[in-house]
Amino acid sequence: MHDSFVTHNSSSWQGEPPLSRGGFILLSAVMALFTGPAVVLNATVIIVSLLHKQLRQPLNYALVNMAVADLGSAVTGGLLSVVHNAQGFSSLGRTGCVMEGFAVSLFGITSLCTVALIAVERMFVVCKPLGHMTFQKKHALAAIALSWIWSLTWNVPPLLGWGRYELEGVGTSCAPDWRNRDPHHMSYILVYFAVCFAVPFVVILVSYSRLMWTLHQVSKLACLEGGAVAKKELKVASMVVLMVLTFLISWLPYAGLSMLVVFNPHVEISPLVGTVPVYLAKTSTVYNPIIYIYCNKQFQRYVVPFLLCKEVRIQEDTSEVVTTVEMSTNKVSPA
Repeated sequence: MHDSFVTHNSSSWQGEPPLSRGGFILLSAVMALFTGPAVVLNATVIIVSLLHKQLRQPLNYALVNMAVADLGSAVTGGLLSVVHNAQGFSSLGRTGCVMEGFAVSLFGITSLCTVALIAVERMFVVCKPLGHMTFQKKHALAAIALSWIWSLTWNVPPLLGWGRYELEGVGTSCAPDWRNRDPHHMSYILVYFAVCFAVPFVVILVSYSRLMWTLHQVSKLACLEGGAVAKKELKVASMVVLMVLTFLISWLPYAGLSMLVVFNPHVEISPLVGTVPVYLAKTSTVYNPIIYIYCNKQFQRYVVPFLLCKEVRIQEDTSEVVTTVEMSTNKVSPA
């Protein structure tokens, strides 16, 4: 069994494999622990949204888009990682590795862009830099299209020769090759980092900062009225705050390690150390559905009964089914 690891994965390391058989099994079990719930929860959000028209609201379009991207990432990255680590090697071959790297990157960057777009949406709705702007269906669909086009634009170049997808970490998953010393490929990684990590991060940081400052001012102004407005806005914004934090925890170590290797080509990173940020980023697929199911009462009313295989019984009350955006901008009276 040990010999098969070396034979099948000889292209990703020299000599002994970086992990023992038990180490690969443990890594597979950890990924299964995160991937299983990610697949179930993201699929549930998508199915429930298709079944109930009350959930087809502008902000929820963006949340469902994130669920689609996270589900794709969990299936193409998470499930394959579970299988490959259980085997102790990647069995996809060169073409399969390229397709895996492309798919995981496409879904992953789309999810990151969607987090940024949601942060921008919250900032526009709460801070009103353009006046009383209403976030409508056409805005949501345009934002969704932008997230996919942006991700596709910057993940296609390795398929055409600028950059490449390669085995990473302990050799059981594929991603953009940030270890390559060829200036041609390194230039792609630098651009990729700038437009796919730095840009969303700056957008999130600016939107989040503006949002929290506005909420702070609202809280001060509303204190004489019991702080009702501030409490409502803070509750709405909590979802964005949690998404920002999970974004930082999940993706910054991976982006930081990539840039460290690019700017310091002579640094020695062991495969095991290089694997930790990779799999930390892959765990992000389970955080987002938990966050917006927990923070979005509208989703809770439908998702929880669905997961428990119970009939959904919702009182027909317009105040029960308003979107988060409407809750933050309008006073809705019961029908």
